[in-house]
Amino acid sequence: MDKRKKTRGILVLKDHCDAAEIDFELEYLLSLSIGQRFRLMENKSREMVYLLEQNGHRRPAEIIKRK
Repeated sequence: MDKRKKTRGILVLKDHCDAAEIDFELEYLLSLSIGQRFRLMENKSREMVYLLEQNGHRRPAEIIKRK
């Protein structure tokens, strides 16, 4: 008997189960094309940078090479 239920892309569990959450995420990622996965990864990276900057964490200083 499967204790999980999917409702329009939302995983509903009666009890906390890490394995079911991981399976759900992997199933979703496998349903995407390679291009969609890369766009998702790029968007999440941009979102993380934005959130870090908004919360006081600046980007590291760039190294400038002199000729």
